[in-house]
Amino acid sequence: MAEITIEELLVSGAHFGHLARLWNPKMRPYIFMKKNGVHVLDLKKTLVMLNSSANAIRELAENGEKILFVGTKKQAQEIIKNEAERCGMYYITERWLGGTLTNLQTVRRSIKTLKNIEKMFADGTADSLKKNERLTLERKRLKLETVLSGIKDLNRLPGALFVVDIKKEHIAIAEAKKLDIPVFAIVDTNCDPEIVDHVIPANDDAFKSIAVITKTIADSVLEGAQIHQEKVKALDMDKILKDADFSRKNRDSRGGGKDAPRRRRRKRRSEEDSAPKSAAPTKQAPTPAAPKAEVKVEAPKETSKSEE
Repeated sequence: MAEITIEELLVSGAHFGHLARLWNPKMRPYIFMKKNGVHVLDLKKTLVMLNSSANAIRELAENGEKILFVGTKKQAQEIIKNEAERCGMYYITERWLGGTLTNLQTVRRSIKTLKNIEKMFADGTADSLKKNERLTLERKRLKLETVLSGIKDLNRLPGALFVVDIKKEHIAIAEAKKLDIPVFAIVDTNCDPEIVDHVIPANDDAFKSIAVITKTIADSVLEGAQIHQEKVKALDMDKILKDADFSRKNRDSRGGGKDAPRRRRRKRRSEEDSAPKSAAPTKQAPTPAAPKAEVKVEAPKETSKSEE
């Protein structure tokens, strides 16, 4: 982010305050001098506090917070709208609806009504209505579009408010304080700086002053949002890699994968190799037959004649 310089603030007229008789004594620390009945702000302090605010709001954007830009005074409307759209944030440039923050559900119902009407005109449903009904619907659409166009996608409370002219936007600031939402604001010499969290002492009436300060804030928000997107992408990639690694380990533990059959064959082979080998059958030599015992047969004795 290119930091703004005192020269740029000086050229924009950011140092011009209000008439001295209209000042708020609480702005004394930020006033450099009084000239021709007009207070002049100390641009050195303005620069320090602007850079501090820019850093703080960038950190919010890095954490994924959305910023609501608020500026309903005529000279701020176009600037607020363009810068908020450039950094992809919400904005309110017309009338602040009471309860925009403290009664968000009601505002969201109005946003839903607006989207339904826009859908009717987009798909041709409104063309089938009678002329007076269609005109009534068109007027309602324009009315809602005027006040809600910058917060159509506001689904949750913003992380912070950036405000131009805190006296004019006192209702918005009161709602933000009630909900502990930090407020960044351009604060002129006729305002009370204690009602906002981040004071940027500067001229809140000059077009150039509003433009240069709002641009600096928008640049910081854009930078923080880009860092947040990079973090989200890195986390998503890390999650994908972890899931893939877990899936592979889980598959391997079940014996899956391309190499599973090969591993099973190798396992069977190793089991066979480690098993004790059984002795091969050998041919036994024929055992010689035992010699047969000779049976002696005695011849009958001859009887002598004398015996006869």
